[in-house]
Amino acid sequence: MRTIVDRHLGKVVAGTAVAVAATAALVAVTLPGTAGAEGAGAGAGRSARQEAATAPAVAPGVVEPPAAEGERGTGRDPLTDDETRRAERIALSGRLFRSGENVAGGRGPQRLGVDLAEPGSGEAGDPAAPRRAEVTSYDYRNDTLVTRTVDLATGTVVRTSTQRGVQPPLSAAEKAEAAALLIADPLGAGLRADYKAATGTDLTSPDRLRLSGAVYRAAPGAGPAVLDDCGEHRCVRLFPKVENGPWIDARSLVIDLSAREVATLGR
Repeated sequence: MRTIVDRHLGKVVAGTAVAVAATAALVAVTLPGTAGAEGAGAGAGRSARQEAATAPAVAPGVVEPPAAEGERGTGRDPLTDDETRRAERIALSGRLFRSGENVAGGRGPQRLGVDLAEPGSGEAGDPAAPRRAEVTSYDYRNDTLVTRTVDLATGTVVRTSTQRGVQPPLSAAEKAEAAALLIADPLGAGLRADYKAATGTDLTSPDRLRLSGAVYRAAPGAGPAVLDDCGEHRCVRLFPKVENGPWIDARSLVIDLSAREVATLGR
């Protein structure tokens, strides 16, 4: 039994010696020898410094300016700025401009928006189809939504439609005018007081507020009689916010832009 154990231990010791020798050989192959290690390290350092010295400098980043927008789009591309301005100028001129009234009581209807018109019957997919713009405006003189379609190639109005009782989303100018009416009205006292509490200064102009708003339509029994025409009239509920400050609760107040009056809901 002793002989067998000794023989077995001998095999284990011999195996360990072989493994150590193999490891040493591997290290000798993959690592530089002791005698040349210092020289190799110094050479590598010089090489790295030389490469760094001769490497070209990295050029600073360049921001490319946006591509110039063409005066005219093609097909179903969105309207260009030039097309938008031109369509507005054509649609809101002539008799409509002379007789219309904007939200502040000035000449001409209130501009609301300009969009690419939908293709006509049989024009879908036709690359040569006329390119048209739809210009919407609100005439406060008679509470009418006016939509004019402009052929951008010929520069002519090809269609005009008028609607009453239709209330599209508010423009920025309408929200600002609603805020100006509210600030000047006795019912705006709470708005003015909340603004002063938040800022320490008096609220004298709409441009001191960030304004959101929604069209208000009259509902039976929901408000005072003075708001019964809302829906036919252009009426607004404002959601004002102090610049870099809190929201101010004005939800109970409605501004009738057509009648230029302010009323409180539920009274």
